[in-house]
Amino acid sequence: MVRYDSLYRKGAVNCTKVVWDIMCDQKYGRIVMTTSSSGLYGNFGQSNYSAAKMALVGLMQTLSLEGEKNNIRVNCLAPTAATRMLEGLLPEESLKALVPHAVSPAVAVLVSENAPSRMILCAGAGSFEAAHITITQGIHIGIGEETSHLLAKRLAEVSDSAGEFIPTMGFAQGNLELKKAGLQVEK
Repeated sequence: MVRYDSLYRKGAVNCTKVVWDIMCDQKYGRIVMTTSSSGLYGNFGQSNYSAAKMALVGLMQTLSLEGEKNNIRVNCLAPTAATRMLEGLLPEESLKALVPHAVSPAVAVLVSENAPSRMILCAGAGSFEAAHITITQGIHIGIGEETSHLLAKRLAEVSDSAGEFIPTMGFAQGNLELKKAGLQVEK
């Protein structure tokens, strides 16, 4: 017997799998995953939920790359809407502003003909923001017995956001690291 919670955790994967080949054949498709600020930034007491919601961002990133050649655009929506979970935490006026239909324009854009791809679009109360996963320029220390000690002393330099960028794919990290090490970078 398949448990409901098992299906729930795989809902985005299962739904995408059903339509993926159809979208590839027709050379067109739009997929929107629903992530959460809890996944993007964390939220006290929601570790399992946060992990699942951030996993959808990773799925979106990879499917966007795989679908690009077939005009399949995959994005994430991070909605903020009044639910029973927020009752008692926010004033009534705030809950009224967080009506679920205020998120609908974001969904419409993410499934439109000219939709972006690999976007994390945040929406709530008529406001819209984009969340990004970036990488800093960091530093090169080298490999040796003192590396962890030197790294600990220089974490502020590693974290400096000057020159940070949004990688086009996972290997961008490796390319950056090899380049700083003075090695040939794959093209």
